[in-house]
Amino acid sequence: MTAVILCGGSGTRLFPISRELMPKQFASLFEGDSLFQRTVKRNVPLCEKTLIVCNTEHYFLALDQLEAIGFEADRVLIEPVGRNTAPAIALAALCSSQDEPLLVVPSDHLIDDQDGRYVEAIKAAQKEALEGYLVAFGIKPTYPETGYGYIEARGNIVKAFKEKPNREQAQELIARDEVYWNSGMFCFTAGAYLQALAEHAPKLLEQIKAAFETAKIDEKTVRISREKMSAIDEISVDYAVMEKAKNIRVVSCAAKWSDMGSFESLYNELPKDDLGNAGKAIYIDSKNNLVIGSSRQISLIDCEDIMAIDASDALLIAKKGSGQKAREVVKALKAQGSELPKVHSIAHRPWGTYEILDTGDRFKIKRIVVKAGKRLSLQKHFRRNEHWIVVSGAAIVTLEDKVCQINANESIYIHAGCAHRLENQGKIDLVIIEAQVGDYLGEDDIVRIEDDFKRDQ
Repeated sequence: MTAVILCGGSGTRLFPISRELMPKQFASLFEGDSLFQRTVKRNVPLCEKTLIVCNTEHYFLALDQLEAIGFEADRVLIEPVGRNTAPAIALAALCSSQDEPLLVVPSDHLIDDQDGRYVEAIKAAQKEALEGYLVAFGIKPTYPETGYGYIEARGNIVKAFKEKPNREQAQELIARDEVYWNSGMFCFTAGAYLQALAEHAPKLLEQIKAAFETAKIDEKTVRISREKMSAIDEISVDYAVMEKAKNIRVVSCAAKWSDMGSFESLYNELPKDDLGNAGKAIYIDSKNNLVIGSSRQISLIDCEDIMAIDASDALLIAKKGSGQKAREVVKALKAQGSELPKVHSIAHRPWGTYEILDTGDRFKIKRIVVKAGKRLSLQKHFRRNEHWIVVSGAAIVTLEDKVCQINANESIYIHAGCAHRLENQGKIDLVIIEAQVGDYLGEDDIVRIEDDFKRDQ
């Protein structure tokens, strides 16, 4: 069996922790592990092979996190743009033998399997999959959640899928015996899933096959072209297949489960003090609050059921129960042209990281760390000039056709339009301060001329 780990999604309901370039599945939320790392650890022992499906922007982030836990995926399927779960799973199926069972799991779920119930559910689903069924994993609901889909069943036979209900509908659903939350986890053979697409979404399957036929494939990666991926309709596996096919089964998974889709879900999983407060803060006459902080001291006085999420560049305060509305904040910020929904103040790149220290009218200050042996792309910008000051390490700098070394406490100036590259040939991190000045300082003002990591512009 192959574990297909889906790493798409931007987690807008967990803003400002989750951003497009560092979504919730890659954030270190639990004892230093990310949800992605925990997903890998949980599923790798159950399967012979592992296939990671991720966005181009997250590829090297995923590799770094896999390396940190001492694991290497058998293959990574790289999508330049996300088109939801139905195409992602189909592309994974095309990478696999037709009789190969696929265990499809999102990378942003939190599952506690101390009693082995998750393993039991996987084994039961694999048996059903080998008999030709498409298997969904159902979670017995414990409260009327409006953020999940539901599955109505009779025994292990699915009667209907229910989309996210309102509270009254959710209360009615959980009162029934054979109703489950739809976990978003599935098990089926590659051939059974592709056959279901051929029957219920033939146009979609044609689009997916056209993208796969032009993919760049090597031993470890499958890279889909942006043009072909963009031509695929965006649709979930539930809409495309699971709600239409007749050979659907459900396996009840009794393990403790959360899809970590809101700050309320996160609150439920964190340790709390005697008054129900979760997170490091000073609490004065306050109870049942959630605080996630950056480096600042946070104090709450006479607060109850408040969620305070403090990132270094954004602060979210919400009443508990309203966490789903964080996505509306993201929508408003995007309408303003803000980069906050896309990137944290600290952004991870395949060569290292950069941190935005300050920004204002016509200027931006960054702290850039380049890992040993890595280099940035040969690139140029049209609307900004850059001034680099080396803090530690030695920088090898390419400016057009000249190469020079800049040491600690030395600096260099890069004019707009000048092709340039920053490289660390040393054995320790290279740290520089970059001052940008120009009429536009967005991250998309870049033309990559040559790139070690095969990234698009």
